[in-house]
Amino acid sequence: MNKIGVDVGGTFTDLILESSSASARSIHVHKVPSTPQDQSLAVLQGIQEICTHADLAPSELDLIVHGTTVATNTVIEHSGAEVGMLTTRGYRDILHLARHKRPHNFSLQFDLPWQTKPMIRRRNRLPITERIMPPDGAATVTLAEDEVREAAALLNKRGIQSVVIGFLFSFLNDAHEQRAKAIVQEIMPDAYVHCSSEVVNVMREYERFSTAAMNAFIGPRVATYLRNLESNLATAGIHAPIRVMQSNGGIATIETCSNKAVTILMSGPAGGVIGGRWCGELSAARNLITVDIGGTSADISVIPDGQVRIKNPRDTEVDGYPVLAPMIDLQTIGAGGGSIAYVDSGGAFRVGPRSAGAVPGPACYGRGGTEPTVTDAQVVLGRLDPDQFLGGGLSIDPELARKAIEDNLCAKLDLSVTDAALGIIRVINSNMALAIRANSVARGIDPRDYSLMPFGGAGPLHGLALADAVAAREVIVPPAPGITAAIGLLATDIQYEFTAAAMLVLSACTDAELKQINRQMDELVSQATTALVNDGIDPSLHRFTRIAECRYQGQGFELRAQFPDEPLNDGNREQLAESFHLAHKSDYGHSFEDTPIEVITLRVIGSAPADKLLWPELDKAVSPDPKAAYLYTRATVFDSGKTHDTPRYTREQLLAGHRIDGPAVIIQHNSTSLVPPNYVATVSDFGNIHIRGSAAENA
Repeated sequence: MNKIGVDVGGTFTDLILESSSASARSIHVHKVPSTPQDQSLAVLQGIQEICTHADLAPSELDLIVHGTTVATNTVIEHSGAEVGMLTTRGYRDILHLARHKRPHNFSLQFDLPWQTKPMIRRRNRLPITERIMPPDGAATVTLAEDEVREAAALLNKRGIQSVVIGFLFSFLNDAHEQRAKAIVQEIMPDAYVHCSSEVVNVMREYERFSTAAMNAFIGPRVATYLRNLESNLATAGIHAPIRVMQSNGGIATIETCSNKAVTILMSGPAGGVIGGRWCGELSAARNLITVDIGGTSADISVIPDGQVRIKNPRDTEVDGYPVLAPMIDLQTIGAGGGSIAYVDSGGAFRVGPRSAGAVPGPACYGRGGTEPTVTDAQVVLGRLDPDQFLGGGLSIDPELARKAIEDNLCAKLDLSVTDAALGIIRVINSNMALAIRANSVARGIDPRDYSLMPFGGAGPLHGLALADAVAAREVIVPPAPGITAAIGLLATDIQYEFTAAAMLVLSACTDAELKQINRQMDELVSQATTALVNDGIDPSLHRFTRIAECRYQGQGFELRAQFPDEPLNDGNREQLAESFHLAHKSDYGHSFEDTPIEVITLRVIGSAPADKLLWPELDKAVSPDPKAAYLYTRATVFDSGKTHDTPRYTREQLLAGHRIDGPAVIIQHNSTSLVPPNYVATVSDFGNIHIRGSAAENA
């Protein structure tokens, strides 16, 4: 089977190709510059080039798995569709009022994006007479179909091509939403139309409406991109099925991701976390802090005991907008190789979040960039060699890097070029270390029990500094750090999620309520089964995870608890309660075992194992001395400010058991790893590089 993982980043598009037959298996990796104006151009170029390197015809590909930032970029750039909304009369301003909470209680300058940059303008939120009521979803006011027709005609006249139907309590009964959708589609047959209950079938009208609005806002652009990509690949003779990475770490079809675009808002970062976990497994490392540092951002996640965490729904937002879609628990900050260093109006030295991106890129690329970036600082410090960058595939000019730092920073900070470059590195490392602590120490996780895994093109240059800052026990640099997010695309499962509202008190539910909850769970399993069968997955491979999202009675938000595999009954409901108590204690440090538990939402995750990527084991080194991998020696400035004559090694020549004493620089096509003085790097059986303090330093 021939499979490609292709991950689009802000600066580079990363690819990995696994080609296997009955007699041989090979892996190839590649990078091409991203094309922000149309990501599919770089995707197609990269696929064609990596197939050429592998001596494989593109038509021989069997699967393409794609991680994309199209959805995320649409939100950040606020470049989505103009959206219309039909909603319950009297509630058109829910998207404006939100929860009436101040995001920063003591700030007078905070921004409310749902008000300053609404996804749906008020004039396009049209009220409809109807009413569904809790607790049973009874229709107390009939849907005014004539109003729906008038609203649809008005939106059509305004040229709006994306419409969301959001009525109160539709998670209990979606009949009014579905009927309104059918009417809108009659009048606007080419429009992108979805109901809130189709996008996220859960309670809380503001969060449900916000998620549905987000889907309508980004959906047309996402659907157009994915279908154009499929068409362009087919035109080039590439007919392999395409799967897309979702925010929850699973992959799904183009059709699914086009209809529910909110599921791929964290597509790119999710691949990095899955890839990091997979690389940790190569060294049997289960406690990991992954730091994916690319050209524009750094994505940070904590993986305890090999388990990828899913965010609590209260925390799932994108650019300030609540989005109730399952997302891997990670934090993204504006810290990457392209992050721009500057002195602000108050005289403070800052790095990021603004980035030079792919165009024009860092000054050293010679593409017109004149502002200093983190990459320029690494070049000035001698950590990136001009003749080895991307294996010599991209020419960089150290003088342009020096000039950018000198012209923009040195006079303002009264620093030399070298000291200003060191300052850039220290500021960006401090920003990332704060984010790591917020995701670990602040949440009860001790980094001393974890290995820090830096990847992305820039990650291994910062790994040791970050590990020192947070006291991680070691650094593990994966075999191909620059394309680890692409590796994650070939190391995950097909996955779909379906939800239903439950709304009952666990300890007081009647037999009728138990039967109802079991019927709902069976229906969700049936929906997941249908999705997997439609994806061509053999039923024998289907796996289902049953979840009840619960809270203590009166609490504001839910946590996930494990639903029993068999139907819920008087004999096993305590098992569900105990699972929730444990989840609450894990998140908050305590539980209230005498407090009634409410089941709010049922969730089924339907998945099927994919044919996982197999990484080749390295040959064993005859001696720990990696002399065959030695290239040359050049002066390099380290974080201490001291300059050392530092040997360079080519990673392609390193074997299992090789040992490198710092200072050293390890070069490969997709990344560069920095080993400071008093540190030792050792190569594992599958190519991970473990870096720890030397015995001399620890003595």
